[in-house]
Amino acid sequence: MMKNFYSLSVFFVLTALNLTPAIFAQTFGPVDDRFSSIQQNSISTLEASGNSVWMGPGMNAYFEQSGDIFVPQNADSIFSGRGRVFSLSVDGNRIFAGTGFTSTAGGEPVNAAQGYYQSFNNGQHWDFIPFLLDHRPPAECDGSSVGPPCDVEFQYGGETYLRTRITVPEQSPPFEVDFYEQTLMAVHWASGLLRSTDNGQTWERIILPPSFEDELDPSNSYQWFSRTSNGETVNRYDPRFDNNLLGFGLLIDSNQTVWVGTAGGVNISYNALFAPVDQITWKRISFDPENNRGLLANWIVTIREQPGTNRIWMTNWRADPDNRDAFGLVFTEDGGETFSRFLEGIRVNDVGFFNGSVFAAADQGLFISHNDGTNWQRIDQIRSPNTFIRNDTRYFAVSSTDQSLWVGTGDGLASTNDGGNTWRIIRVDVPLRGGNIYQPDAPDVDAYAYPNPFSPNLHSVVRIKFESKQAGRATVRIFDFGMNSVRTLTIDSIPIAGSYETLWDGRDETGRILSAGTYFYSIETPSGRANGKILLIE
Repeated sequence: MMKNFYSLSVFFVLTALNLTPAIFAQTFGPVDDRFSSIQQNSISTLEASGNSVWMGPGMNAYFEQSGDIFVPQNADSIFSGRGRVFSLSVDGNRIFAGTGFTSTAGGEPVNAAQGYYQSFNNGQHWDFIPFLLDHRPPAECDGSSVGPPCDVEFQYGGETYLRTRITVPEQSPPFEVDFYEQTLMAVHWASGLLRSTDNGQTWERIILPPSFEDELDPSNSYQWFSRTSNGETVNRYDPRFDNNLLGFGLLIDSNQTVWVGTAGGVNISYNALFAPVDQITWKRISFDPENNRGLLANWIVTIREQPGTNRIWMTNWRADPDNRDAFGLVFTEDGGETFSRFLEGIRVNDVGFFNGSVFAAADQGLFISHNDGTNWQRIDQIRSPNTFIRNDTRYFAVSSTDQSLWVGTGDGLASTNDGGNTWRIIRVDVPLRGGNIYQPDAPDVDAYAYPNPFSPNLHSVVRIKFESKQAGRATVRIFDFGMNSVRTLTIDSIPIAGSYETLWDGRDETGRILSAGTYFYSIETPSGRANGKILLIE
């Protein structure tokens, strides 16, 4: 069980070494030493329901009532394999997760689809659902081939069209998933929109409009753009040549309307949940540089519904080759006819709601509006009594339980139940002795530093974790490879026994960032001395 550090005696000290503002040492503690820990500090996905918040990439959960951290040991590909969670949808005890992994294509790392996990009992048991792929074409097919058996035929509105085959999982991670009753939906990059109406037993591909159409209706005929390797233009459904076929955002709203965000706009369907695939209709809305009540950009990454309103919020990312668009956040109250625009120029990754306020997680920080977007306040840095989120980190995700707002960042998970005035922060716990559930064989140590290697430009600070079995004064000394002292961090008072973290910013006593190399540290506490080393890189 997690320690309730609001009931502990907590310790925070800021020691100014000289008058240069950039030179500082901070010590936090006592910090938790939990065996059950979140998998990593970078939290890319969050979905909350009731008193539980689920997170990716590790498919961990935090249960507010007990303070426990859930680790999915029975989901092997996530706990001990190469898989990671790209997307989550949660409702009560039901969890639906889209998973992927890092593959290699052309010698470069590339995201790939793995499949899905579903649980109906709050993660106690998981069913793995394989990812849908087409059969490979015959060996004689090449880039100039058109039609069956090289391409796949599909029916829409009584007409027959061609679709290029999706035969590999690369470039198809599940960027968003959602469900309603027995229907599961997932959006992918190359694979677009997939649907299962039988809880994942079978899957089908859902066709989206071409990027030069504003609707898709089975009563009309359509042209999709594709090109062969010899330059021939053909009518073929092909995500390589149409941004509106590349899926990113997905929402099944409270009226069972399906919203699909792509790199080419937002697509809205009132019958996509249950209609036969050849009868699904879509309305497509795209960025128009002449419309100041429209989208800010075509790349729709996240779509959320604001509780108790008709508002559908969307994060917009730049995609216009002529640079006429803008990053930002919008909402619509009229089914996409008009949009209200906010935070123009800010790359927003997610939007959430708590106690009547709107929260936007962005590359530039966390933004809060208490009046539905009219005014915004940026939180410069999240701090709790015994740790903090780096002020240069990216904010990826936001969601809310019944009690709290939760924020996923590149440097940990944070929650607040008072609108951002006070915070609780959860980071990876690796006890000095015994390791954690992901590293049970970690050796016992007296101290360690992380991240290690450490880059002042990339990480801002390195955290040095140590233990003191007694209260009193402590000192951390940093030495270069020649054992010359380059920095001394004085901790005036450790109030109680426990584990603590001291931060070093990679600078010497004068404020100069030190050159790359190996540095050693020595920690003196009332209970003894601990030593270690840090590899500093540029």
